[in-house]
Amino acid sequence: MIAAGCLRKEEVAPATAPTAVAASADATAATEPGVLYTILKGQHYATSNPVRLVSKTKLKFSVKFDNTASYKTKATNNQADVNKLYGVADCNSLHQTNSARFGWRWYQNRLELLAYSYRAGVNTTTLLTAIDRNKWYTCELQITDGKYTFLVNGKKVEHKRSCTGAAKGYQLYPYFGGDETAPQNITLRLQDLP
Repeated sequence: MIAAGCLRKEEVAPATAPTAVAASADATAATEPGVLYTILKGQHYATSNPVRLVSKTKLKFSVKFDNTASYKTKATNNQADVNKLYGVADCNSLHQTNSARFGWRWYQNRLELLAYSYRAGVNTTTLLTAIDRNKWYTCELQITDGKYTFLVNGKKVEHKRSCTGAAKGYQLYPYFGGDETAPQNITLRLQDLP
């Protein structure tokens, strides 16, 4: 079910703090909830993305982007590309066949969250809302017969789904791109919610 290279884990050396200010920032980051994901400059995949098979009807999580979420792509037409945040491959297929996840991008000088899905190999992307950096947001993906419902910040978007019942597949983690890799180190936090 999972193609080689679809998911991989990269190790990152612990950050060092050359100044008291940096040490204070590191201490604050260490006490924040959730998992810290880093997409290293020149990479697509984030750290901390173990293979995890899932069967679920809901995915709910909180996300917080920091100032590294603002970036500029090498090719200006790639600025509108959707980066992937969190979601699930579905219908016991690969994620570019059937899946649903939240997407994000820095576009037109703002941070946007998007609904991003594949149904029988056809991609659908819909803007949900613009959000602020350095603030927590709760995102929820509801998975029902024939439909995905994306909820965030009082906004709701529905996409069609190929199958019925619980989503059966694998967890999808933060990923940068489109075709370009991350132009800088990008960090964000995700916390699974019940």
